[in-house]
Amino acid sequence: MGKKRYIFPKRVFDIVFSSIIIITVLSWLIPLVALIIFFETGEETFFTQKRIGKNGVQFNIYKFKSMRGESPVNDPLLSKDEIARITKFGHFLRKYRIDEFPQFFNVLKGEMSIVGPRPERQLFLNGILAFIPKYKEIQKLKPGITSIGQVKYGYADNLDQMLKRARYDLIYLDNLSLFTDFKLILSTIKVVFEGKGR
Repeated sequence: MGKKRYIFPKRVFDIVFSSIIIITVLSWLIPLVALIIFFETGEETFFTQKRIGKNGVQFNIYKFKSMRGESPVNDPLLSKDEIARITKFGHFLRKYRIDEFPQFFNVLKGEMSIVGPRPERQLFLNGILAFIPKYKEIQKLKPGITSIGQVKYGYADNLDQMLKRARYDLIYLDNLSLFTDFKLILSTIKVVFEGKGR
């Protein structure tokens, strides 16, 4: 399928799929998660962070809050440095990737897609580009809630792991199709039910 012929049905699918998830799942999940987070930490339900989207445009990514306090603004930390701040409920949210569900709002807004490369912070994106210049091509696409890198590799704790995951996401760039997207969605569902997040 040509890229232009692929983009329109992909966007239609994104709108329909994310709308269904928001109505059938997030409508009751948000109040439930909000209540648990409040009783555990007394903090807000959502976590937002600047990420780099299509054509290098920044956007605020939405997640359920899984950590206490706020991340340092001028010193982005990798996940291994943030473990001490993860709450007990936060571990559960991450294990089953429930913390990612608010990103369906990003999809509905057109900032993300269901399937696409992992959205990175600018600091880490610069590090990846220093070693893999071709990764700049990724910015032609909207970032996704799930990706080949997330399914095949998972979360990254350091730049070396990010580079390995990035190489998986480059495979997606060369295999754009709705069939590829559907396969990745099914693989992601399997990963979620197996609790392979952290």
